[in-house]
Amino acid sequence: MHIAFSRFSVFYSPLIATFAGGFLQDEGFTVSHAPVPAGKTAVSMVLSGEATVAQAAVSAGFSALEKGAAVDARHFAQVNEADGFFVVGREPDKDFTWARLAGCRVLVDHGGQPKAMFQYACHRMGLDYGAIDAMDAGDPAEMVAAFRVGEGDFIHLQGPAPQQLQEDGVGHVLACCGVVSKLSVFSSLIARPDWLATDEAKAFMRAYREARTLVSDAPEDDVASIIAPYFPDFTPSAIAVAINAYQALGCWTPHVEITKAAYEGALDVFQHAGLISTRHAYEKVVVAPPV
Repeated sequence: MHIAFSRFSVFYSPLIATFAGGFLQDEGFTVSHAPVPAGKTAVSMVLSGEATVAQAAVSAGFSALEKGAAVDARHFAQVNEADGFFVVGREPDKDFTWARLAGCRVLVDHGGQPKAMFQYACHRMGLDYGAIDAMDAGDPAEMVAAFRVGEGDFIHLQGPAPQQLQEDGVGHVLACCGVVSKLSVFSSLIARPDWLATDEAKAFMRAYREARTLVSDAPEDDVASIIAPYFPDFTPSAIAVAINAYQALGCWTPHVEITKAAYEGALDVFQHAGLISTRHAYEKVVVAPPV
């Protein structure tokens, strides 16, 4: 089994733990994983057979439907049911409010969904996104490098990068976008419909449920010890702090299904960003997980 990741961070620990914790191996799988390479997408890798399962987002289904195409790779389980990005500033601020970002230079992740989610979080907190000097410094690694050399007043990142910046004394975690945004399916798992009908898919789901329970319920240090080898650029302590933050956020819910309520939340985000022309039907994008 090959698993493709659109992004690879602690936020996706439920999927990472399926192989890091040995759950897929216990089901008889030999597992490989890698980020989606440049020039390809999670959807294209699944449809071509290069990946069995991929981490993606329901917004990939929105993109296909906006072009009049079918959603051939189906979204069958959720990874996160909230936005897992953090706002990091250069100084501690126990009285931080989102209005503090107005007029400041903010290194914003300009990926389609992260940016849309950040804009929605600003909207929810009564802040005009246009009032921010939103800087595009490239991919997350490039953003962190720019912040470390003094670019920007604030930065918008997934864990564990914010927690590592704080541990290194470079920044301070001030807010989590998922706390201020309402329920929304942020990331999901996709696969081909024919594979989802197989016993192999059922075995995958058994492993995924066990891994999800582990990362949600186990002490953060225990989870960090399992996934830390996959994050060599981060300290185990920063990884553990990020895991604790995600456990507290509740983004790794006990259920694996993509609920209609969470799907509607994603539609709200993309409608607010002007990235969809209509509220696409749940049934055109989502299927139930293999049982």
